[in-house]
Amino acid sequence: MASHHTSLINGSFDQTISAVDRGFTYGDGVFRTMKIKDGQPVSWPFHYQKLVADCAAIGIVCPSAELLMCDIQLLFPIDEFDNGQMQVVKIIITRGEGERGYAPPAVTIPTRVLIKSAMPTYAGAHYTQGVKLHLCDTRLALQPKLAGIKHLNRLENVLARMEWRDESTFDGLMLDQDSNVIECTMSNIFARVGKQLFTPDLSQCGVAGITRQRILGSEALLGLTTHVTTLSLLALLKADEVIICNSLYGAFQVTAIGDQTWGQQTLASTIRNILTHG
Repeated sequence: MASHHTSLINGSFDQTISAVDRGFTYGDGVFRTMKIKDGQPVSWPFHYQKLVADCAAIGIVCPSAELLMCDIQLLFPIDEFDNGQMQVVKIIITRGEGERGYAPPAVTIPTRVLIKSAMPTYAGAHYTQGVKLHLCDTRLALQPKLAGIKHLNRLENVLARMEWRDESTFDGLMLDQDSNVIECTMSNIFARVGKQLFTPDLSQCGVAGITRQRILGSEALLGLTTHVTTLSLLALLKADEVIICNSLYGAFQVTAIGDQTWGQQTLASTIRNILTHG
């Protein structure tokens, strides 16, 4: 019989989150979101490697891959999947329980939470015609110690996402305090100029997603030279082609940012094909 549970906490369907869990009180933890296909996480080695690295960046011992895979199998029994059906899991790892105060206990037991949800439905036009971005007023603060990791403190993204309600806008472009392009609220971003493919340097802020990582490692298949660099808004708007990416939808072409528009291009579809078959 298919499972109707939507979350799993420390391997249990009955456990609850403690009111003194540091993930709840301080956002002291990290997370990853990924597709589940036929009961198995897509691109799991990339996701788990990044989860381990992000945990290490803030001094949390990441649960083993074996333990998390057992959790996934409990939450996503294979008999609830039709052939090729996709669902989504969000894995949250917190430092665990602690007393009041910022200083963490000397010894902590990490809390692991897995949340199941349906795969988002993206409009067919997003794949064939591309998407529009809003230029956000909310800026990303510079913090090298947290740069690149997907930590639980995402208030900047929340505030940025509150800036638009227009359903024709898919995502919001976020800049840093120096007006450099960093990312979108839920996506990484690339700019193609000729045979060069540029993505922002995330050493000061932003989230380094695994789809971004996979694109950077696909130079030969793309026939492009990739670069991680400081990217100004002007340079982005002058690019021949702009794409955004994340682990759920893969890649979409950007057709408009404000008054700047781009005609139909093929890079996003090429990337989606590589992500699926490469």
